[in-house]
Amino acid sequence: MFIIGRTLTLPSISQITTLTVISIKRSYLALYLAHAITLEQLINMKKNLICLCLLACSALAFTVKPIKKTAKQFSYIDTVNRTIPDPTGFNATVQGQPVSLYVLKNNNKASVAITNYGARLVSIIVPDKGGNPTDVILGYDNIQSYQKRGEPYFGAIVGRYGNRIAKGKFTLGDKSYQLESVNGQNTLHSGSTGFYSRVFAAKQINDQQLQLTYFAKDGEGGFPGNLNVTVLYTLTNDNALKIEYTATTDQTTVINLTNHAYFNLNGAGSKTITADLLKINADNYLPIDNTSIPTGKLESVAGTPFDFRNFKAVGADIGQTNEQLKLANGYDHNFILNKHTANQPVATVKASGSGITMDVYTDQPGLQFYSGNFLNAFRKDGKGGIGYGSRSALCLETQHYPDSPNQPTFPSTVLEPGKKYHSVTTYKFSNK
Repeated sequence: MFIIGRTLTLPSISQITTLTVISIKRSYLALYLAHAITLEQLINMKKNLICLCLLACSALAFTVKPIKKTAKQFSYIDTVNRTIPDPTGFNATVQGQPVSLYVLKNNNKASVAITNYGARLVSIIVPDKGGNPTDVILGYDNIQSYQKRGEPYFGAIVGRYGNRIAKGKFTLGDKSYQLESVNGQNTLHSGSTGFYSRVFAAKQINDQQLQLTYFAKDGEGGFPGNLNVTVLYTLTNDNALKIEYTATTDQTTVINLTNHAYFNLNGAGSKTITADLLKINADNYLPIDNTSIPTGKLESVAGTPFDFRNFKAVGADIGQTNEQLKLANGYDHNFILNKHTANQPVATVKASGSGITMDVYTDQPGLQFYSGNFLNAFRKDGKGGIGYGSRSALCLETQHYPDSPNQPTFPSTVLEPGKKYHSVTTYKFSNK
């Protein structure tokens, strides 16, 4: 039998015949070379072997029904992950603190796996239109892979400031702060000591809730203020994953928290998301410069490849000649969300094969849409030994705008002592 991703696939009849004959022939040859049988006996045994294998495989042909699939619609079923990784791959000590894998389950066939390293989502498993469990986010099978250099923040909580800050500098009052620059000349996701690389304290409240807390010291990553952060994951019985963020500080600081999950609703391991339909409730987006920093200008999506106000395939316009698409090698831009309430989805994705739909709800003003342009399948170290190639997943990161500390016209990301940062984002899954 062959295992592709985490799905069992039966070998073909010809494969059964070939492998069986080769294996037993080698055993017979070994007997002959050891002088245990004569040459004539060897020849007769081989003839009888072939006849037996043909009879056995003919019987299998009548009893085993081949798996029928339509490549365009159902190719995702061959490689997708359908189970949570082995928790033992996450039992470790990192930065002197214990790391584990925690599992949330509801009564509607959904489950979520989370590690307290980076407060990361490792798996989100929901039923597809056929009721089959499907893991809809990219990730790894062990904690070591999450620690490798260049790891693309799979499922992580990013902060203290998610996204980019120009030249790694900003000013609060009359004081300037210099951060670590890790993305060319800019700071991305707060540098090497960002929350994605920190160990959170974990408390499993019940089968459907996990609380994660982290204390970021004054000066960590160059940011001012001791910051207490709490992330509460809740899996509801209607297959929604709610992420609630709270934080307090003892000094004026900046904060922008989000989750960096990479979604493929056809299943992690499915090759591309370009045929999936996407809708974003945004009339405007933020153009970027050649270092991926917003220019400060809000631009209408009308008449551009950035118009997702109605459902459109992710890849419909991604190959157009467009300076903004060229700068990011696809989509990696912040969309200015239209006015909305907590009960209105700001974005929706419909899978092209599995029938899974994801609605995104948030109280944040922006949504960073990243089309997985720089994913690379060279390392086949994803869940189930899968390589995640370019545009094999997308990110929909709810947040304030990139570089807000340096852009006075953008909504403020300043948090002051005595005030509480609070934000809620929900990803709701269905198989309509």
